[in-house]
Amino acid sequence: MVPMRRDIQRTCVYESRIFSVEECRFTTQEGTEVDRSVVRHPGAVLIVPVLPDGQLVMIRNWRVALEQSLWEFPAGTLEPDEPPVVSAGRELTEETGYRADSIEFLGSFYTSPGFADELMHVFVATELKAGQQALEAHEEITVESKSWDEVCSMMADGTLVDGKSIAAIQLWSMHRSAQGGN
Repeated sequence: MVPMRRDIQRTCVYESRIFSVEECRFTTQEGTEVDRSVVRHPGAVLIVPVLPDGQLVMIRNWRVALEQSLWEFPAGTLEPDEPPVVSAGRELTEETGYRADSIEFLGSFYTSPGFADELMHVFVATELKAGQQALEAHEEITVESKSWDEVCSMMADGTLVDGKSIAAIQLWSMHRSAQGGN
């Protein structure tokens, strides 16, 4: 699909260390003026870490927006000029302690295109070696491995509700099928 060119007036109304918010005004094809708020984000990565026995490394991550801990795969924001694969390796080690000898790209998706431009890059990490977490001061993360069946059950029963992790499971599942895995 070819994007339609529109003249958009943009005003930055908030800037944090991670993202900014713009108020955008544009005119529809019918001539109606529309105002929208848009979150501008530098992009992020998510890693599906797979242990040699097939277990998936997951994290329990406390999220202030929800005031609760969620089951997720490790993920994080891209640093300026950082290639996504480098960010994936960094975030994997910071959040889980594991280092991967192999990090393979699975795909990308926009997390919430109705109001944000965040592009999430998904990787699978294999040939893992255990190490120490390097959490940031604000992070409260515990690490636990789960079987494929456990992860599927967590999605089915509502224990796993993190959208980016659910999307990553789909990408990984498609990759496994293409590789002849089950």
